[in-house]
Amino acid sequence: MTNFLPAEEQALTRRFLETGHIIAPAEDRAALDRIRDLLVHAACDWLDCPLPASPDAFLNGIGDRVPVDRLNDFRLHQIGRLNAEPWARAAYFAAARRTLEILVGNELAMQRRLNLSIQLSGDSSSLLPVHADVWSGDSPFELVLWIPLVDCYRTKSMYLLPPGPAQALEGRMADYTGRNTDDIYRDIEPDLLWLDIPYGHFLLFNQNLPHGNRVNQEPEARWSMNCRFKGVFTPYADKRLGEFFEPITLRAASRIGMAYDYPNGFKE
Repeated sequence: MTNFLPAEEQALTRRFLETGHIIAPAEDRAALDRIRDLLVHAACDWLDCPLPASPDAFLNGIGDRVPVDRLNDFRLHQIGRLNAEPWARAAYFAAARRTLEILVGNELAMQRRLNLSIQLSGDSSSLLPVHADVWSGDSPFELVLWIPLVDCYRTKSMYLLPPGPAQALEGRMADYTGRNTDDIYRDIEPDLLWLDIPYGHFLLFNQNLPHGNRVNQEPEARWSMNCRFKGVFTPYADKRLGEFFEPITLRAASRIGMAYDYPNGFKE
């Protein structure tokens, strides 16, 4: 295959294909800090408390203020405030724009709503069992941009099955007929990669690879955001353009072509 990508982009592409993920510093740290500040303000409004001196300590310690039985209401409030801001998705994109353009393309479709996950220490109500998004109706052409709002490590983070073991798992999936995801997890646990991602960094990963989380056994809460990106003109699955995805970086030639109609009678 002819490859005109610069050497630096070829190296990043090889690393992503080999590992299934990239962890890197935010490309626009101010944009990420603005999102975190928004969510801290929204949380303080919901809790009716003053703004904290340390946003990091406040978010990590949110379990002291929000009980598990109110967590979903709190999370939905935060998601609503986040997506009500017209600048939030552009700021999220800015945090990893160059890497997305290298690995996905420069004509992108972005998920229309940002997602937020909050996992309290010891809470078993916010778990995602092992899965690959493509198994449940996502396009294999999508990548997920996952950004923590606190330092995420060990069980406070997420796990990913690397490409080699993932391919081996898919080759024996029929063996799990009538079994459950815990059976899969136990079998692949030795090969899982737990991803350490400090605040100020992003994770971009291949959602075709099995991934998930477990009970957060660390003493602090996990806050993480996620959003999907794909090439505008790559195939879609259950999540359609205009419904779930929205074009964000269409180029001039594409705009011209999409708007063009042949003159009346030209094909007669």
